[in-house]
Amino acid sequence: MLSPAQFLQHLTDARRRLDTARSHTGRLATLAGTAAATAGLWTGDYTGPAVLGTAAATGLGLLVLPTGRAEGHQGQTAGILYAVPGATLTVVLVVERLVSGVHWGEAVAVAVWSAGTWLLRPARAARRMLCPPAPPAPVEEEAPGLGVDLALPDDPAARWWAEHAAVEGGTAPGTVLEDVERTGPRAMRAVIRSVTPGTPVPDISIRHLSALMDVPEELIAVGPLPGRGASVRRLTVGQVIETDPGAYWAQQIAPHAMPGSVITGIRRQPVSTEPKELRP
Repeated sequence: MLSPAQFLQHLTDARRRLDTARSHTGRLATLAGTAAATAGLWTGDYTGPAVLGTAAATGLGLLVLPTGRAEGHQGQTAGILYAVPGATLTVVLVVERLVSGVHWGEAVAVAVWSAGTWLLRPARAARRMLCPPAPPAPVEEEAPGLGVDLALPDDPAARWWAEHAAVEGGTAPGTVLEDVERTGPRAMRAVIRSVTPGTPVPDISIRHLSALMDVPEELIAVGPLPGRGASVRRLTVGQVIETDPGAYWAQQIAPHAMPGSVITGIRRQPVSTEPKELRP
């Protein structure tokens, strides 16, 4: 059992297919009329059948034209507009029959009729005056990134970045968040990468990112990634709790106790749990 929305969708699809069929039929009729008029330049053997066929096609079209829906003179205007191609073609065919030989004026008339009918399409315009076309089929828009697959990642932080920061007009459009590492209860470290190879990560406003994440500006840092180019950037949010002794010293101890000092080497030795004997 179709729901009302599904039924309406099927009806709209049928209207689109019918409109396409009418369009193709009109094109074929124009080509047939051009062929008949061109043949009439040299011979009148096909003038009679062509005139009858044109009258039959025009009459059938006028018969099914929904002029009853029109208000005022709109129906009459649409009917006249619909009959213009057939009527003018009939005039061209009759003139070709009456004028002996090939005349340049006849060739011009055939060319004008063919080009005008093909480009202006009066019959189609008349039908659309009375019955507007169905809306076009929805087109699925491709995600930004020049064809790069931007399916939402599994990591919550990376997914949030894709939905809020990396969108067109966002803080970091055309980027993805990778290698997300939790460094504390409210801290993280990740890599921002441009989705287009060879393109640098755009300048990211810490102020805008702070407003978007609702995190103080002083707790957000965006900087280069050691050993990599400008197509990637290191993002740090919150107070990172370093597990590496050298990094922990540089962030937590050196600024307060020994400014400017760095750890250049680390020597690890096993710690014995057995008590040592004290010698006098």
